[in-house]
Amino acid sequence: MKAYLILEDGTVFEGTHIGAEKEVVSEIVFNTSMAGYLEVLTDPSYAGQAVCMTYPLIGNYGICRADMESKKAWPDALIVRELSRTPSNFRSDLSIQEFLEEQGIPGIAGIDTRALTRILREKGTMNGMITTRKQEFAQVEPVLKAYTTGKVVEKVTCDKAYVTKGYDHILPHLDENDPAAKPGIVKELNGAGLKVALMDFGAKNNIIRSLALRGCEVTVYPALTSAEEILSSHPDGIMLSNGPGDPKECTSVIEEIKKLYASDVPIFAICLGHQLMALATGADTYKMKYGHRGGNHPVKDLSTGRVYISSQNHGYVVDTDKLDPKIATPAFINVNDQTNEGLTYTGKKIFTVQFHPEACPGPQDTGFLFDRFIRMMKEGEE
Repeated sequence: MKAYLILEDGTVFEGTHIGAEKEVVSEIVFNTSMAGYLEVLTDPSYAGQAVCMTYPLIGNYGICRADMESKKAWPDALIVRELSRTPSNFRSDLSIQEFLEEQGIPGIAGIDTRALTRILREKGTMNGMITTRKQEFAQVEPVLKAYTTGKVVEKVTCDKAYVTKGYDHILPHLDENDPAAKPGIVKELNGAGLKVALMDFGAKNNIIRSLALRGCEVTVYPALTSAEEILSSHPDGIMLSNGPGDPKECTSVIEEIKKLYASDVPIFAICLGHQLMALATGADTYKMKYGHRGGNHPVKDLSTGRVYISSQNHGYVVDTDKLDPKIATPAFINVNDQTNEGLTYTGKKIFTVQFHPEACPGPQDTGFLFDRFIRMMKEGEE
């Protein structure tokens, strides 16, 4: 079946329909990861967006449910050059086509994803429609112009608080031969006995897993939970998770984070959480031209000069020109475009990063930041 991708600038790509049979309007973004398409599909940070994978063949190793980063897929649509319908992988549970149909996600294959990516890089992220009906641009232009992702954090967060202890909850589906399924083999349990409160703005499973593999007990809270409720549980530390959308839309969440900042509880924030902490302390954020999405972004640690390769997924960034050095100072920068990638808060047990130290998909170069968080909780290190 033919399908069409109609962009906000009037460009039309013709390809083949994949996934669920429905029409969708969404914000079109691209991801440069060569692998990890399942983790991308199940990353809540993609809610309200349609993802173009720049790698030309997607789906060749199928879908392994144990690798999902959340309970379901979140993007509005998937855009690929070629979709593999015959996976080759002993762990595969189903094909990506079957998964897209199951999850109700439409898509388009057979288009020049390089050309699409170049348009987005040159003109910036824009809205688009994926449809099986050939339509005149004038007919769809008003709908394309009107689309916004809206308050998607409330859509992706958990319904109620829950506690994860040890490995039973986090690693139930891993192969018994996988060393990650055996406590103490992969990570030293240096966080044993520590209680972490995780604010779920769209948290990926591997954030929880990264803490559990270090022995922490993690209580996951819905995004709109009050600071009073979180602090009343007397956590050893607080994590602010990744998530989708414009951080400035999260007005009520920002008010609660102001109260968490005022406490003496150590805080570690990732991605959207990093942006929200900045907004809560008087800084500003702005939308990037086309964002950072992929597993190959170099970030520089300003304290050591060392460069790490990181996993990223964000379209907004903290504006360091409006950062008060008495409150926070830059800790990491992006080597490619010099945008902010992390902050250290002055006189506080708080540090935040824009990239994903939990990876999935992506390199694990910066996983040590979880150990830094644990040291901060145990020893009061900053």
